[in-house]
Amino acid sequence: MGQHTIHHEKRDNGGRFVIDLPGDMEAEMTYRFRNATSIVIEHTGVPNKFEGRGIAKELVVEGVRAARHNGWKIEPLCPYVALQFRRHSEWNDVVY
Repeated sequence: MGQHTIHHEKRDNGGRFVIDLPGDMEAEMTYRFRNATSIVIEHTGVPNKFEGRGIAKELVVEGVRAARHNGWKIEPLCPYVALQFRRHSEWNDVVY
């Protein structure tokens, strides 16, 4: 989809999707597990100098893809992610 490589780092209680950016910077979208089949996306962050390039949306799209692949539902607690879910009804299948 996007132009960046996205790494998914999983932890016992959650994880994050990460894009490595120039200048040793990164963009990330973090989540925690609500239960075995749902995640809460808590935060999306992109360094100021990289804002407005669609990087955060790439992270959300990857989160939706991962949710479909893993059978997760997503609670979009992060305001940016919640906004994207309101704009993309085609993601309703993964909304918690």
